[in-house]
Amino acid sequence: MTAPARETVAQRVERIKREKPSWSIMDDIRRYSQDGFDAIPLDDLTVRFRAWGLYTQGDGGGTRGEEMPFFMMRVRTPNGLLTSEMVRTIADLSDSYARSSIDITNRQNFRLHWLRIEDVPTVWDQLERVGWGSMGSCGDNRFLNGNPDFANLPRKFKLTITGCAHWCSYPEINDVGVTAVRRSDGVVGFHVRVGGGLSTRPHLAVLLPAFVLPHQVLDVATAAAGIFRDFDELRVNRTKARMKFLFINHGWTAEKFLAEVERRIGYTLAPAADEAPPEGHYRDHIGVHAQQQAGLNYVGFSVVSGRIPPEQLRRIAALANQYGNGTLRLSATQNILVHNVPDAEVDALVAAADAAGVSVGGSPFQQGTLSCTGRAYCKLAITETKLFSIRLAQDVEDRLPGFTEAVKLHVTGCPNACGQHWIADIGLQGVMSKQDSGEVEGFDFLVGGGLGASSSVAHRVGYRAPADDVGDALERLFVRYQETRNANEIFRSWTTRMGDPVVKAILVNSATSATTTGVVS
Repeated sequence: MTAPARETVAQRVERIKREKPSWSIMDDIRRYSQDGFDAIPLDDLTVRFRAWGLYTQGDGGGTRGEEMPFFMMRVRTPNGLLTSEMVRTIADLSDSYARSSIDITNRQNFRLHWLRIEDVPTVWDQLERVGWGSMGSCGDNRFLNGNPDFANLPRKFKLTITGCAHWCSYPEINDVGVTAVRRSDGVVGFHVRVGGGLSTRPHLAVLLPAFVLPHQVLDVATAAAGIFRDFDELRVNRTKARMKFLFINHGWTAEKFLAEVERRIGYTLAPAADEAPPEGHYRDHIGVHAQQQAGLNYVGFSVVSGRIPPEQLRRIAALANQYGNGTLRLSATQNILVHNVPDAEVDALVAAADAAGVSVGGSPFQQGTLSCTGRAYCKLAITETKLFSIRLAQDVEDRLPGFTEAVKLHVTGCPNACGQHWIADIGLQGVMSKQDSGEVEGFDFLVGGGLGASSSVAHRVGYRAPADDVGDALERLFVRYQETRNANEIFRSWTTRMGDPVVKAILVNSATSATTTGVVS
């Protein structure tokens, strides 16, 4: 007899989601909190919990470690909008149930660590008290939260809408990115890009050749989600289950996608308007900036790699109450903003922030450094990233105190690219580096990434360094940039002009042998 075919990972996940919807298990999770971690069925733990923002933590060993009976929880924060009460609540929850751990993610959410299953319902109840929750912050959903028509997508689905001229929510790397545009006749509408994403196969979203009026955006977004949901070929392989693979593997084009959207919505969209994509170099909103509302400002606090102590969050919430109207926002660059600060209060806020140890601004390295969760909590990570990136930003700042050019330095602990190293001026991807003393944590260097009018994906330059040597290599590179740049030449343009052989030679430092620097061909 022929043995039955073994169930693939993708088949298992699809079966589990069909057998019981992930969004139906809230009562089960509350029951598990009474019965303990060992009572949680494997199907719930590894698949359905994700729809509730819950992932099990690793033991700090990353891919070399073991799963622990603790959870990371992402708290779903639409548009990153917060009240001071929400910020105080998450800070208190962090201290009470998460060992004072809290991170700001590049999806404009907060993430807690070290949660026990016994405490999850209490955390939910406290979040609900301020109009918050974790439902839909992970898993194969993220669109029209709670809508059963979109409760089972092939995999995660990321949608962003921005009216900002800087495209600060990164539409180029989302499954659906909606950007405001003004047509020549003065009508304001939107352009839509689809199929963006990073991970191991980075793909920049493609522009649909259509102008979408505001009341049409929901129709178009719903149709795009439906296309993703209904294309069963995307359910065969979990590593190729994102919408970008319609374009990478299945021959879809922008024109084909638009035709299917129009078939589903039942009407034809107007032709695309002329647009002027932003230069893309500045998207962090750090510092003091005037709002559109006359006499009001927003103030951006730089949070290196998104790691922030609960007490600092409380101080920022207090500043929002004292000098603004208690409105705050998280950014896609892992920072936090205070809104609606009157002109007359700006100087007092900045001074009070400095006195409270949460100063506005920061060096280019503090402002431009972003990282993923890393090995400390993530089971997939190869290297530690959070503390490494925070220390690295300070180290390079100390080495180059006069450096003023904005630089994006993104650190990710594995090929899955949660640290978005593909779109950084310098991307560092965690690897194990072979040295005479054995294997140590290290990083591959990538350069040339960036978004906006001249979007490009970063690429490897053939250099790998142990973690302890990264600061030396960056110092060499930034010093040479300062010495040889043209007037107003940004770092990405400079690395392109220099070319990979020169960049690699600077990183390697010709006075050091290839054996000890970890050069890779």
